[in-house]
Amino acid sequence: MRLAFSTLGLPARPLPEVLDLAREHGYQGVELRCDPEEPVHPGLSRAGRAEVAERCAAAGVAVLTLAGYPRVCAPGDDAPVLAELRALIDLARDVGAPHVRVFPGGGDSSAAEADATGARRLRALAPYAAGAGVRILLETHDSHRTGADVARLLDLIDHPSVGALWDVMHPWLGGEEPADTLAALTGRLGYVQVKDIASREDTAPLALGAGALPLGEVLALLTEAGWDGWLCWEYEKRWHPRAPELAGLLAPGREHLLRLLAYAA
Repeated sequence: MRLAFSTLGLPARPLPEVLDLAREHGYQGVELRCDPEEPVHPGLSRAGRAEVAERCAAAGVAVLTLAGYPRVCAPGDDAPVLAELRALIDLARDVGAPHVRVFPGGGDSSAAEADATGARRLRALAPYAAGAGVRILLETHDSHRTGADVARLLDLIDHPSVGALWDVMHPWLGGEEPADTLAALTGRLGYVQVKDIASREDTAPLALGAGALPLGEVLALLTEAGWDGWLCWEYEKRWHPRAPELAGLLAPGREHLLRLLAYAA
């Protein structure tokens, strides 16, 4: 399995510094948070997009995904959501990212209403994503926090350019066993976000291995299933400013994942 980290855990910093961190600490890829305050965002010029692609290629660090914020199941008009997602797909195509991340965001809608809304929007843009060589990944999050929730929506779409991102925290918070999450997302899984937290009541980010999330079980299940994709460490310091800096945790985090993988093998 290949390892990446998310820039969500870092203060906004120039892309070359992010790539240097990845190379220095042995990560093959980065998940780029896609927001106007970040160096990579949909407002980037054509020349800026080309520069991002060139810098990443020169560094030998893959852009695993653009972590955007379209909420595909949110109530309201389709047009703004589709425009936001289309712009994210275009940016991913231009910088060479194979994935874009979206949230469900169903809010107060019923499960059936949220599923119908998300399926309609994702069906509308699935062919566009396919033409761009980009896969849309729906994260296990908020209104669709479990693998079963995400699979239920994806069943309504059934398109290879729409898949799932397994954030290991949210299904666990929702009471779903890792084996059940993997079973629900098998054949749809784009990659896996790893992280650690103290408990269901305290979700502030911790160093990998310092908390309660069943990372060893997750990696053992993935290994047993023959899955050989990306693991991406999402360290949510941006929402928890008192958490330690990610940069100092990257090397021991990588070593912890490698130990778990060796044990699973």
